Amino acid sequence: MDQEQKIELAHRVALISGIFCGVVALLLILNFWHMKQHEPLESKTIEALVERLASEPGNEELKEEIRSFDLLARKAYFTSRWQVKTGTWLMLIGGIVLAVSLKIYTDLRARIEEPGKVTEELLRGRANAQYWLMMAGGLILGLALVAGFLTNDYLKEYQEMGVVAETGQDQGDVEVIELFPAQDAGTEASDEAVETEPVAEMNSETDIEAATDEASDGEPSGAQVKAATTQVRFNREDFKKNQATFRGYMGLGISYHKNIPEAWNGSTGENIKWKVASSKPGYSSPVIWGDKIFISGGDAQSRVVTCYNRHTGQLLWEKEVTGIAGSPASPPRVTDDTGLAAPTMAVDGNRVYAIFATGDVVAFDMNGNQVWGRNLGVPNNHYGHSSSLQVWDNKVLVQYDTNSKGRMLALNSATGETVWDVERPVHISWASPALIEVEGKIQVVTTADPYVSGHDLETGAELWKVEAMMGEVGASVAYGDGLVFATNEYARLVAVEPKPDAEYTWENDEYLAEASSPVAYNGLLYTATSYGVLVCYDTKTGEKKFEKEFNDGFYSSPMIADGKLYIMDMGGVTHILKADATGTIIAEPELGEEGFAVPAFADGVIYIRGEEHLYCIGK
Repeated sequence: MDQEQKIELAHRVALISGIFCGVVALLLILNFWHMKQHEPLESKTIEALVERLASEPGNEELKEEIRSFDLLARKAYFTSRWQVKTGTWLMLIGGIVLAVSLKIYTDLRARIEEPGKVTEELLRGRANAQYWLMMAGGLILGLALVAGFLTNDYLKEYQEMGVVAETGQDQGDVEVIELFPAQDAGTEASDEAVETEPVAEMNSETDIEAATDEASDGEPSGAQVKAATTQVRFNREDFKKNQATFRGYMGLGISYHKNIPEAWNGSTGENIKWKVASSKPGYSSPVIWGDKIFISGGDAQSRVVTCYNRHTGQLLWEKEVTGIAGSPASPPRVTDDTGLAAPTMAVDGNRVYAIFATGDVVAFDMNGNQVWGRNLGVPNNHYGHSSSLQVWDNKVLVQYDTNSKGRMLALNSATGETVWDVERPVHISWASPALIEVEGKIQVVTTADPYVSGHDLETGAELWKVEAMMGEVGASVAYGDGLVFATNEYARLVAVEPKPDAEYTWENDEYLAEASSPVAYNGLLYTATSYGVLVCYDTKTGEKKFEKEFNDGFYSSPMIADGKLYIMDMGGVTHILKADATGTIIAEPELGEEGFAVPAFADGVIYIRGEEHLYCIGK
């Protein structure tokens, strides 16, 4: 290629890349202007339809129309975000090509220019033209980049979560244990015992633990501190006897308790043994160990861990999370449907562990003494951190995938020190880790955009991964019949064999969960959607066995207990079905308030956290 041909090629490349950059920049600016004029997450049409639904609560066609509009609005929003991100990168690449080709073109032209023809006036004209061309091009590119940046940060405009106000709901015949009087929220609750029904005799281990609690005066003795920071012998059977983590044993949604009640009514008091008002709002689910039940809560003022006697509802202790180095002076902005205390805690019989949207991770002993605390860095999360903790064999597992980077950690349960900390090639996720056993070894399985992956419990090393997810991943995985099941709205439902070079065994995109995690049991997979559909599939083939539509959607996850499937909708109604392929509904008891948490089970009772109260339900 001779000199003239090189000049012509550079000229054409510069011309084409310049036109390309201009078109992309214009589209980015127009897209930014359009999104500002028509906020994609604030649909006036949906607001009008919801107002109409308030006067026509039984209009099923109207409900379906609202769901359709909501789906279209969200799809349009996420499509626009993808277009902005892609356009920004394309424009940057085009700009680099333009700059390089212009540099080559001008250098080549300068080499062959006849000296006599290059006058001072001509050089000055060229310099002025190049200056104004660069200024105009830079202005357009700068505006486009600013538009792209602002558009990508749209969700950060949400305001900080407010505290949920009490509704004054009629309590019926149920005695409400007033642990947190509204007129004096800052004082500690009374330590006097609450009159309750007689409970079954406790076993020797429980008696010893209770005696230890009664002997404690709230200040840790030297022996207590030593015990709190000592590793304990791991016994997986203890985790089956209790509901120690989000979705119970290994985080897989199956309880091993019996005689679980099927009938109750939170408004009338039917089969409500006790209920207590939560001192702080939170979407975390309750966890149980022995005779104690724990919940977390938080608002802009403070974050707390609360412990009750699970038989009586008596407040044993409530501790504020304080004194953690690196903890932010003010909490990050979160949305109302996530809040500051969405992650479920974990407990192992020696300590209880909690994480909050501030990035604070903390451990208390069973008597409420803070053992350790650390801050993992305030998560870059536009809704608020919601991934729950998992605990196994003296390790606390944290899935910490944020907008900044994908990350997962294992912390020493006794000291909080890092056992391993791995970065992952994934985007932000709100799902929680689950544990599975493959060939005698425990794997930590997570789901995020774009990978479902398994990691070695001891080292954090990646064992396998498969690209399957996209968008905002909220549902955790299920496991059964040797397969991992992952699902996400706007992506797909997949079945994967957890092994190197993993591939889909089957996939489906008909009904996809937004926040509710699926559960696998006896060859069947159950998954629930935010628009109120419960679906059952064959785990091996993906064949759909049944689908059932309900009036309210699901954020809570289905749980298997006593051969039945329990799932609570957002209205607080728990749908109890036979855990088989028939879809037979056994009962649909009402809590009397909204609910989003996963129930906790013990023999003969079920514990449900509603929006305002924690309930103990049993005959």
